[in-house]
Amino acid sequence: MTELFDTHTHINTEAFFGKEDETIERARELDVTRLTVVGFDLPTIKRAIELADHYDNVWAIVGWHPTESYAYNQTIEAFLIEQLQHPKVVAMGEMGLDYHWKDSTREEQDRVFRRQLAIAREMNLPVTIHNRDATADCYKVLKEERVFETGGIMHSFNGDPEFADRFIDLDMYLSFSGVVTFKNAPEVRASAKIVPSNRYLVETDCPYLAPVPYRGKQNEPAYTHYVAKQLAETRDISYDQVGKETTANAMRLFRI
Repeated sequence: MTELFDTHTHINTEAFFGKEDETIERARELDVTRLTVVGFDLPTIKRAIELADHYDNVWAIVGWHPTESYAYNQTIEAFLIEQLQHPKVVAMGEMGLDYHWKDSTREEQDRVFRRQLAIAREMNLPVTIHNRDATADCYKVLKEERVFETGGIMHSFNGDPEFADRFIDLDMYLSFSGVVTFKNAPEVRASAKIVPSNRYLVETDCPYLAPVPYRGKQNEPAYTHYVAKQLAETRDISYDQVGKETTANAMRLFRI
């Protein structure tokens, strides 16, 4: 049986309240046997931990989203550090840069991003990186902050092969979401084609970024199946091999 690991979900958000059991069961029916839940602010972090505690096949990732950088303070940092010590927290994030939304200034985002990378280094945790319209700056910060000491994930990777190689050189994994199935994302498929077999992952980022054939609808962990099918086609390998490689990569990165 093929097994897939959805490395980035938000089943801790309102879209899934009260529907977690059926969501996880539908995922199993389409080969998704493990998943991580990513908390990005106070309520979603608490819920991510609760879900990880409740389900054997669920782990949590805890961090502070770049659009929320304006609110980051010492109290939040202390809370993050406490939650990061939970035994089912496997990475820190999502953190990064987002130049699309204007909730936080670029200066605030840069400061909070660097601070979280420093905490991850101190705690020896891999990181999950959010990058929207900020690829060059994101790369610069990761390199300057020595992300290669912990490694991590370029979540929902949307860059071209040149940047794919540059991030891989920083000891990062590239995680592919439903974007890889979009007709208007040939550069993402080009990156998916060249990424080494020990450096790629699959994810949904649900409830966002549903893959074809569900584009525009609410996404869910089960749809990792369609991301994996596209990767198999793009890389000219079997669906089963995509499952074996990406699950092994996730387990190795998350140390589980």
